Amino acid sequence: MIQPLSRTAALAVVLAGSLMLQGCLVGAVVGTAGAIVGGAAQATGAVVGAGVDAVTTSDEETRARREREQRDYDRQQRRCEQMRSQGRNC
Repeated sequence: MIQPLSRTAALAVVLAGSLMLQGCLVGAVVGTAGAIVGGAAQATGAVVGAGVDAVTTSDEETRARREREQRDYDRQQRRCEQMRSQGRNC
């Protein structure tokens, strides 16, 4: 009874920790925790991996976000220039 409880607790700690971490660090933590927890964690490794994928941000998503932020900044600068040309403060 104690051993399954400790495996469940370890798995809960790994899942909670993975929500706070990103990128390669998550893979390292999950891999290490899977090695420590043992056989029970191996069965749930696919579920943990899917959770990690859902939490982390890909390079493409990061690039798209930066481009969107740059477009928003440029748009704001153009509006400010227009307002200044009309004699208003921005």
